Amino acid sequence: MARAWTKMMVMILMVASTISAKEQLSGKECEDLGFTGLALCSDCHSLSEYVKDQEVVSDCLKCCADDSEDSMSKVTYSGAILEVCMRKLVFYPEIVGFIEEEKEKFPSVKVQYVFNSPPKLIMLDEDGEHKETIRIDNWKREHLLQYMREKVKPTSAS
Repeated sequence: MARAWTKMMVMILMVASTISAKEQLSGKECEDLGFTGLALCSDCHSLSEYVKDQEVVSDCLKCCADDSEDSMSKVTYSGAILEVCMRKLVFYPEIVGFIEEEKEKFPSVKVQYVFNSPPKLIMLDEDGEHKETIRIDNWKREHLLQYMREKVKPTSAS
């Protein structure tokens, strides 16, 4: 019985992966479905172990980012906007710590206060266009710092 179940799960994941490779949803569509932040495809595979609704898993796979070493490690951004509601900052001491003590290390990262906005990073390309939005509600300061070091290109001193 367990062997048949395992085979079925592997087949479902293979089909879901194929669907994922063919169809990606826009950031807005994913946000409307409740998939915000940096959803990695491995997280969707973990989700499938606990959630038996294949439609939810399929939607997750359409919104996830490939988290293989090659694909994720090479993605960098020219800058970012850290967007947060000023009134809600009291609930996010880790983000406050980053803004007050670490942000100056990243001149291409701007803080933008937007009423009622959950804390998020809006990653920007060379033209200042929004490329990715990542919810950071539960991030620790050191994770935010590490992510910025890895993903935001250093500004050239010219």
